[in-house]
Amino acid sequence: MKVRNPAVPSVSRIVAVIILAAVVALAVAGVAAGESSPPTDEKVTLRIGWLTEPDNLNPFVGIQGSSYQVWKLNYDLLVGFDDETMEPRPELATAWEVSDDGTEWTFTIREGATWHDGEPVTASDVAFTLNYIRDNELLNLATYTDGILDAQAVDDTTVVVTTDGPKANMLRMLVPILPEHIWSQVDGEDAAGNYQNDPPIVGSGPFQTVEWVRGKFIRLEANEGYWGGAPKIDELIFQVYTNPDTMVADLELGTIDGAIDVPVARFAGLQDTPGIEANEATSWSFIELAMNCYDSPDSKGNPVLLDPQFRQAVNWAVDREKVAEVAFQGYATVGSTILPPYTPYHWEPPAASAFGYDPEKANALLDAAGYEDVDGDGFRETKEGEKLVLRFNATTDATMNQTAGKLIVGWMKDIGVKLDYEVVDAGTLINYQYEYTGDTYTPNWDLFIWYWTQDVDPNFIVDIYTPAQIEGWNDCLWTDEEYTALNEQQKRTIDPAARIPLIQRMQEIFYNGAAYAVLVYPYLLEAYDTEDWEGWVHFPGDAIGEQSGAVLYSFNNVDTYRFVQPKAAAEDASTGGTDTVLIAVIVILAIAVAAVAWLLLRRRGGGREEEA
Repeated sequence: MKVRNPAVPSVSRIVAVIILAAVVALAVAGVAAGESSPPTDEKVTLRIGWLTEPDNLNPFVGIQGSSYQVWKLNYDLLVGFDDETMEPRPELATAWEVSDDGTEWTFTIREGATWHDGEPVTASDVAFTLNYIRDNELLNLATYTDGILDAQAVDDTTVVVTTDGPKANMLRMLVPILPEHIWSQVDGEDAAGNYQNDPPIVGSGPFQTVEWVRGKFIRLEANEGYWGGAPKIDELIFQVYTNPDTMVADLELGTIDGAIDVPVARFAGLQDTPGIEANEATSWSFIELAMNCYDSPDSKGNPVLLDPQFRQAVNWAVDREKVAEVAFQGYATVGSTILPPYTPYHWEPPAASAFGYDPEKANALLDAAGYEDVDGDGFRETKEGEKLVLRFNATTDATMNQTAGKLIVGWMKDIGVKLDYEVVDAGTLINYQYEYTGDTYTPNWDLFIWYWTQDVDPNFIVDIYTPAQIEGWNDCLWTDEEYTALNEQQKRTIDPAARIPLIQRMQEIFYNGAAYAVLVYPYLLEAYDTEDWEGWVHFPGDAIGEQSGAVLYSFNNVDTYRFVQPKAAAEDASTGGTDTVLIAVIVILAIAVAAVAWLLLRRRGGGREEEA
């Protein structure tokens, strides 16, 4: 009989072996893919470096821009801002309407929003917050709520706000809405003073501030139950740096994922670094040389600064172009007034009367005002013949300002004014500004160089220089009757076409009062990782940026932190590894098919058989 050659296995056995090999290969691939993929419970953490940590997390006390950044993430506003257009957008309020006379606003409050501790957000919380600020005269936020007579919760989703007239900034109030069940336990006097609002901080925002190690970091956790959807990251850490070079080095190493206020000396290098976006953004801020204009016997400032001619001489002695060129290495534009040039409310002084760099004119003003160098030492004395030395401060957190301060010392020497220059930390300068002797306000400083960052709406910045903000935001302590009257008028002028000339006239008055020498409008130099992260949101959007001349920036908004996320590199790598194995399996199966076909062809071609 005929028998098969025992050395040749059956086709079925070959296929079975190959399929088994494929299964084993797939199993190995699964193990390998599992080993190379990150654990599913690993936290996604975004780390941002900054040089200025919050001075206080109590929204009625803190004044640093970094404090406001934390509040924006931890709390919701009644009405938010659209990052693309800068127009009002629903936040805790989903809709609103105003009476014909502009004195009654009705807001519909979002259903389903909750506080970080699980309690529901209601109209009562909104009414409480607005009334709490008004009743306790909390100056930090009173500039927003000015004009509000009362706020009443009609039901859980409706709040009615009554005002003393039309309120131009009603939909642009940067007031964090607070949980009544927590803040009603805080005495109003404590809220304005020693209440710290330590983490964990209960708000309703997309993140909760859960840890603050002073001098090191602030940590925020994502609010998984946020009404707008959970952020794409699990936690956000703001890392505090005292050395800007170390911050940049950590960004380059990947220790942090972004950096705010990159030093000018390192910025150009980052622009050439692969995987890092170095963004030269226009910030809504200015750097000012401020002078103590507090006209009170309780002031500890030098009285020569009460003289407008003296302050004007200081303005003529400062070379703003040199500040932009040297201190900011070109990453700034020359300053003039308190509103930046890319807002329609900006007023630009006519060239004929604009403060330029003219030390001869400054000297002539001081001579005419009676400030002479009596003893011939190169420095002027007061009108009473006393030594004239002005204390001058810059802060440790701004190297550009420190450099500008050194330049200013030299320019003041050129006009015979001696400055005692000292660099101090921000907290020390704040203490000088808000010094009290007993219960009496006794501001204890002469000049400082610092900055203001302002809102989209001009009300905040122009409202500062009024009597109501003495002991509040009014850092130079300058006031003027016409200015104050115009301020009350602009607050109640909703039509921008009518409001613009009022605010421009206010800028002109302040400019001539010379309480500041507005030095430059600095660029916000920021950098962030685009190799591993995506979803950075520009503010304002492209259309507004092109229209206004503003350069877009990415950190000073809420949406960047809500939407930034790791790129799908890890997932792609994992998928790529699996794909590679699958391809290998397909190759194995193809070889199997070819082998089977070869065996069949051999049989059909008369493969060797033996007879028994």
